[in-house]
Amino acid sequence: MTDSRFNIAVAGATGAVGNQMISCLEERNFPIKSIKFLASSRSVGRKLKYKGRDIAVEELTETSFKGIDIALFSAGGGTSEKFAPFAANDGCVVVDNSSAWRMDPEVPLVVPEVNPHAVAQYRNKGIIANPNCSTIQLVVPLHPLHQKYGIKRIVVSTYQAVSGTGKKAIDELDSQTRAILNFKKHENKVYPHTIAFNCLPHIDVFLENGYTKEEMKMVHETRKIFEDDTIGVTATTVRVPVFFGHSESINIETIKNVSAIEVRALLERTSGVKVVDDPENNRYPLAIDAAGQDLTLVGRIRDDESIENGINMWVVADNIRKGAATNAVQIAEILTKEYLSGE
Repeated sequence: MTDSRFNIAVAGATGAVGNQMISCLEERNFPIKSIKFLASSRSVGRKLKYKGRDIAVEELTETSFKGIDIALFSAGGGTSEKFAPFAANDGCVVVDNSSAWRMDPEVPLVVPEVNPHAVAQYRNKGIIANPNCSTIQLVVPLHPLHQKYGIKRIVVSTYQAVSGTGKKAIDELDSQTRAILNFKKHENKVYPHTIAFNCLPHIDVFLENGYTKEEMKMVHETRKIFEDDTIGVTATTVRVPVFFGHSESINIETIKNVSAIEVRALLERTSGVKVVDDPENNRYPLAIDAAGQDLTLVGRIRDDESIENGINMWVVADNIRKGAATNAVQIAEILTKEYLSGE
């Protein structure tokens, strides 16, 4: 009888997303034969728990992936560029959470609720890219609308939690908030300006066209995932003083006529989406409610009265879970069920 379990590695295991990947593997009862935690030399020997067992972190090296079936990477773009090809050469399939491989034409960019068929392209390079957290929660609710009505244009403004930058940013928001409330001085180390009690319209570096790299990621990744370069996409990304959970104000213009009532009904039947849309009773998606769950919350669904075939909505998701770790584990689940089980 063939063993239907797999040897798994988590690269960047000690980071916020790496930790969440480990939790998601455990929560979803992923079919694991063995699991290996990898990080930089600074973390070697540190113990991380998996199903009650203490497992020592090992150093990420070029030979770390021999005998590994699937590696979940969340160790930064430079690390992924260096080590993912070594993993692939050893027969391991890499699911990478960095931006390193997303726009490589030979590497699939996958959101399981949207384009699971693209997973098959892992055979090109042995790598699958996880999209940007903001892109994931954008395309999950828009996919069924694009399929049924055709989306002509997307205008999105994001309100992104500091956890998207990492633990140092979480600590900075915490320390700045405490300092300001106690009338003490504070420092700005992670961001160019104070993030506590503030909003920064600046995520990643600015490009020559005036947009940030984060904004252009949303443009290019959305088109690649939808396999449609004709969609107009424009984004403004903003960092806000929230610990977990990204929020997005989304406006779409469809090709076919559609009403808010039809959109709401369609999204109520959409996998991975939870409609929270009862404004009369103050019920709409909140970052504080999205934190800790894998569903994408959608509300404030209404007709855009300024144009024909226009819809507005408010979308919230946990950027560490569905925006990163859970999406990667879902991709790995597709691999085990549809592609690797017979190999």
